[in-house]
Order: sequence, then C-alpha cells, then structure tokens
Amino acid sequence: MSKSFPISRQISWIAIVIHLLLLILFFIISAIIFPGKINYSFIFFILISLLLKFSIASDHRKGISLFKKGKYLEAIENFEKSYLFFKNNSWLDNYRFITLLSSSKISYKEIALNNIAFCYAQLGNGQKAKEFYEKTLTEFPNSGIAKAGINILNAGQNTIN
Repeated sequence: MSKSFPISRQISWIAIVIHLLLLILFFIISAIIFPGKINYSFIFFILISLLLKFSIASDHRKGISLFKKGKYLEAIENFEKSYLFFKNNSWLDNYRFITLLSSSKISYKEIALNNIAFCYAQLGNGQKAKEFYEKTLTEFPNSGIAKAGINILNAGQNTIN
C-alpha cells in the first residue's frame, strides 16, 4: 500500500452556513463594542478555531503527524486515544460544527477508527486492518472509507490467492 495518508474531506454545508453566521455575529458584536475601530472578528474566529482544533483534537493531530513520519504503531496509540476521548465526550463530536468549528461530515470517532485500520494496513497486518474497518462499519454503517478499505483488502487477498 502507498505510504501517503489518504485524505477524504466531506464537508457539511450546514456547518459552513453556521460558521458564516457565527462570523457575522462576531463582526456585529465587535462593531457594537468597538465602534469606529478596525474589526478583528475574522482573526478572532480563526484563532478560536485553531485553538479548539489543536487543544481538543490534539491526539488526532499527533496521530496524523506520527503517521506522516512512518511511526504507525505510535500513530495507532494516538488514534485510539482520540477515539476514546470522543467516545467518552460524544457531545463534542456530535456538535463539532460548534464545539470545534469543524465543517467535516465525518466524526472524529469514525476518522480515528479508519485511521487505525489504515495504519495496520501500512504495517502489513491486513487482518487487524480489516477488523478495524469492520468495527467502523458496525458503528458507522454508511462509512464509505471503511467500505473502500475492506474492498481494497479483499482485492489484495484475491490477487494473492
């Protein structure tokens, strides 16, 4: 399998609209509090977004960084921590369009499980990869990434046999 990290970004357009409304709200509040001054609401919005993503989703970000360095086992550990964190704090993941200012349609739990499976595939452990893709489908039956991962693993087995 390729060593580049597969990226699938599915955007929630409702989240984009909510983010734009929040940005407009910040702009209005800033204009009321600081009339006649330069409005920094856009910068404030971006800073809040980055702070939330880098603090709350830190294990996820560490996992991606380790994956890019080829440290798959360490990446798996971080993706597992991310999965457990968002499983235990599901409200953060369920309302990520507000809590993390994330416009992703895919939850952090689903991403973590798919990333764990992909890391196992990179380690050559197809059985473990398949287990995690199947776990992803158990929790997220419509996960296109997990379905594609299983299809790729099955196709690889069929060509070997």
